[in-house]
Amino acid sequence: MGMGRKKDREKQQGLWVAASEIATTPGHVFYEQLNTVLNAEKFDQRIEAICRKYYKSSSGRPSITPGTYFRMLLLGYFEGIESERGMAWRAADSLSYRKFLGYDLSEPTPDHSTVSRTRRLYSVETHRAVMKWVLKILRKHGLADGQSVCIDATTLQANASMKSLVRHDTGQTYDDYLRQLAVAEGVENASKEQLARLDRKRKKKASNDDWTNPNDPSARITKMKDGRTKLSHKAEHAVDLASGAVLAVTVQPADRGDTASYVETLDAAQREAGKAHPAGIEEVVMDKGYHSGAVLVDLAEREIRSYVPEPERGQRHWSGKRIEQRCVYANRQRVRAARSKRLQKLRGELCERSFAHCYETGGMRQVYVRGSDNVLKRVLVQAAAFNIGLLLRKLSGWGKPRQAQGRRIALTALLFAVSVVQDAYSAAQNWLHNSTRDLFLQITTAPGRQEIPQ
Repeated sequence: MGMGRKKDREKQQGLWVAASEIATTPGHVFYEQLNTVLNAEKFDQRIEAICRKYYKSSSGRPSITPGTYFRMLLLGYFEGIESERGMAWRAADSLSYRKFLGYDLSEPTPDHSTVSRTRRLYSVETHRAVMKWVLKILRKHGLADGQSVCIDATTLQANASMKSLVRHDTGQTYDDYLRQLAVAEGVENASKEQLARLDRKRKKKASNDDWTNPNDPSARITKMKDGRTKLSHKAEHAVDLASGAVLAVTVQPADRGDTASYVETLDAAQREAGKAHPAGIEEVVMDKGYHSGAVLVDLAEREIRSYVPEPERGQRHWSGKRIEQRCVYANRQRVRAARSKRLQKLRGELCERSFAHCYETGGMRQVYVRGSDNVLKRVLVQAAAFNIGLLLRKLSGWGKPRQAQGRRIALTALLFAVSVVQDAYSAAQNWLHNSTRDLFLQITTAPGRQEIPQ
């Protein structure tokens, strides 16, 4: 058979192509399972009921269904796609993703502008309602107990640049501010290298009290975990220690301390836990960044046992702080017990796991939307998708698409290994049979012995 060249295959495409001649795909087994679960819970009908108030029956630009919009965001989580533009491109390019979204080859998939416009149209409460609906399904399967909860936070890099900072009082840009400082030191028409050298020598160069980004005023100047200074948002999770489900997620200013931010997250988690148990949350686990007398008093007043490690602060004076002293000592005693060590281990495992899935492999460590409300909308759906992954892992053993692929590869490798062992066993049997037969013939045909006819 001769090898064809590319120029031999170039030809005019036909104007009409029969549907039977179009190459099709069997679909992705994970997304087929996901659609099975969503359809069983009447996902589209319930989402449409929530979003009906945003649509008119007879006018307006053609839109996508609410179920399609949220499926697009689920696709972004499961495939680790960072932006809505990337989601739209992948949906248009993949036959299996088209099948998951409910589009055939004759229909155009949603454009990224339609997805972003739909996000802006739906309120934060609508996105939160979707997450609450997912939590309701998890409670039905016993996956969102909510009696023991851990709270932790992480930073998300904002869609705003440090180079675009302006001063709160004058609106002066950062570059102009540096040039003004250079002129004050006697350097006229300073080069970029001189300005950079001057900036490195200064202390407390960027303060949220003095600077803001006009493109995203909700973003805050923050030192990231890798040591870089970036504009970012703070995402805080409340995670169930029994199942790993995210009970609540909030987005707050990145410069807000842990001892102040936990209240909003704990209140949201308490509302969800109260739907599973009348008593709600019974114990909460946090790291030492959340430790303070006021926090422990607040948790005691809520009748919640606290497990918060105490940082080294030296000797403390409790004059006039009897209640705070009692709460701090009670927490200290609980932290030293064996149960606290088990709970802290679960906190480090489950909270970090939710961050890794939602923001690292989920593609949202850097957000591509602006404004705290838009960031919160995306984060709420990411958390809902994470919880759906937990449900799928319980029902089918696959929490993400690559798990299904990995299991298929593992099964293929196992079958190959079994076939290799079977071939080796058959070869060993044949060798043993032939060797035994040859030895028998040598013994029976030896001199002085009568040959036994075969």
